[in-house]
Amino acid sequence: MILPRYRSGGSYGIYALAFPAFLRHLVAMIDELYSREILRRTTQLQNVGHLANPQATADRVAKLCGSTIHVELNMDGEVITDFAQQVQACALGQASAAIVSQHIIGATGDEVLEARDALRNLLKGEAVDFPERFADLAILSSVKDYPARHASTLLALEATSAAISSLK
Repeated sequence: MILPRYRSGGSYGIYALAFPAFLRHLVAMIDELYSREILRRTTQLQNVGHLANPQATADRVAKLCGSTIHVELNMDGEVITDFAQQVQACALGQASAAIVSQHIIGATGDEVLEARDALRNLLKGEAVDFPERFADLAILSSVKDYPARHASTLLALEATSAAISSLK
């Protein structure tokens, strides 16, 4: 990255020529990665808190950015009947957790695992079909070009899948 460097006499020299191009690239990346829809989803997080007596819990951390999630759930057979989460994540982790939280009650364990696998494949650039209830996860397709953001985007489904697996 080339940053402007002040020279005596008030001139920034050739460095100033590269800086606006860098800023344009940065702004374009932010606009692509954090779309209006993704940012809107960050405000829609549901089922925040704790369950009184969870059957299963799981924690996940995205080491690169420090995003964390703690999930708790109850199941009746294969169906998730109650869900709570605590999310401390970037916008991508929050958006993903919000989508999961809006559709998790009534989902089967298999639907959650299928959604997790579909999101993993989407981030690899593959064509995917999400389970119908989790189809909104497709808005995260722009993340595929930013591998450093994949872990935070997957947090909610990784943690929920781990909690489900602990019951088997």
